Parts: sequence; structure tokens; C-alpha cells
Amino acid sequence: MAGRLDQASPSARFGRPFVTVVLAATVVFLSLPVVLTFVSSFAADWVGPLPSGFLTIENWSDVLGGTDVGADVSVGSSLLYSAGLALGGVLINLVVGVPIAYAVARYDFRGSDWVNVFAILPLAPGIILGIAFLRTYPDLSTSGIALMIGYSLLKAPYMVMAVQSSFQSMDLQRLEESSRSLGASWPRTFLTVIVPNAKAGIIAGSIISWTLAAAEFNFSYIVYSRGTPPLSIFLFNNITNASFLNAAAAVSVFFLLIALVTIALQLVGNRDTVRRL
Repeated sequence: MAGRLDQASPSARFGRPFVTVVLAATVVFLSLPVVLTFVSSFAADWVGPLPSGFLTIENWSDVLGGTDVGADVSVGSSLLYSAGLALGGVLINLVVGVPIAYAVARYDFRGSDWVNVFAILPLAPGIILGIAFLRTYPDLSTSGIALMIGYSLLKAPYMVMAVQSSFQSMDLQRLEESSRSLGASWPRTFLTVIVPNAKAGIIAGSIISWTLAAAEFNFSYIVYSRGTPPLSIFLFNNITNASFLNAAAAVSVFFLLIALVTIALQLVGNRDTVRRL
């Protein structure tokens, strides 16, 4: 009887459809700019409220062919440069962030809370970190190395928190003791037992760190001085001088690059999971 009353209640009848509608509306609202930008990259003109003159690949040809878009540097060069800098930042995060996440999750030592705090401290806005970085390392700030290091600092919290969650879900002490009892050294245990079991968190942290670093604007705007500009700076400087449709094609290439990297990392993680099963 109580079950029938619950099914007939307004919350049971309208609650789930309401949540579904809200979720669908949110997804459409957030994805519409991305979809519209991608669609407009194949348009020949955009004068009214919507793009027109489909279907053309001229905008994509300008981007992929290396044609200059109102600047001395091509969109493709800037895109590859940003992707490389972001990848370098992720590699730094892997080398530094994974051991930090392991130490905080595995050991209960004095000051562990402070280590955790400093690990997520770079969540400060990029413009603040950029000013501090520029004043502290003025000579280093004239090179791409500064951008790479800055990206790793800004996105390190995402790597540390993602990997730390994976480590905390594991019985690290039992895994270590089992591996050491079989004759494995501690470095081999860490690299061949502990790290592979945290692959889900490592992949998630890498995807988030790379995606956010490749599109970082605030830090790049403060630190960048000369040479090939990161994609965010390139688009900011040239979107008023170039066709928006060309810019839409460049952004679409970036979207596709992010999608391909994300899918590739997920496939690697899923393949290794299937092998272990």
C-alpha cells in the first residue's frame, strides 16, 4: 500500500522527468557554443544570426595548410606549439605529482596536511601566478620553458587530486608487502605494481591537465613575450583582424585534437584493464 502511494506521489510522478529535462537543457546549453562553432567553420559567411553558405572547407584549408590569418605565425604552428607545451607540463606533473599523491595517500607523517595544501595551492588564478612567476624568474620568462613550467604548476592540483583518489581506493600497504615478499625492490614495486593500479586516476589527471593547459590564457598572456604564441594568445590577438570563420576552424581543430587525445588515453586505459582481467 505504501509503495503504491509513493508511486502516485507528485515527486515520484514528476521528479524524474523534471531532473531529466533540466539535465538535457543543461547539456544543450553548454554544448551549443561548441557545436555552433564547429558547424560555422564549414560556412562561407556569417552575417545574420546564423552562418550561411554551406558547405566549404576553405577555412579548414587555411588552418591546416598553414595560411597566415592576419599574423606572422600560422594557426597550425600556434596550435602545435600549445599542444607541445601542454604535453610538457603534463610530463612534469607525472614525474612530480604522482609521487606526491602517493606519499600523501600512503604515509601518515608530520606535515602531510601541509604537503597536500601546497600541492593544490596553484589553484590560484593564472594571472596571479603569472605575475609572481614573471617577477621571480624574469630571464626564464622569455622562453617557452617558462610557459611549460607554469602550465605544470597551474594544473598540478588536478593531477595530484585525481591520482590521490586512486591511491586512496587501494590497499597500498598490502600491495607493497605482497610485491616485496616476491623479491621485487621498492622502485620496481612502485613502477610495476602501484602506478599501473592507479592508471585510471593518472589518465584522468593527464586529460584534465593537458586540456586546460593547452587552452590556458591568463598565465600565457602575462608570461609570453616573443616567438610563436600559444593558441589562446594567437586567437586573442588576431580574431579582430581575421575572419571569425577562420578562427572557428582553428578552434574546431583544437576541439578535435582534444577529443582524439582523450579517446586515445581512454583506449589505452581500457585496453590495459581488459588485459589484467
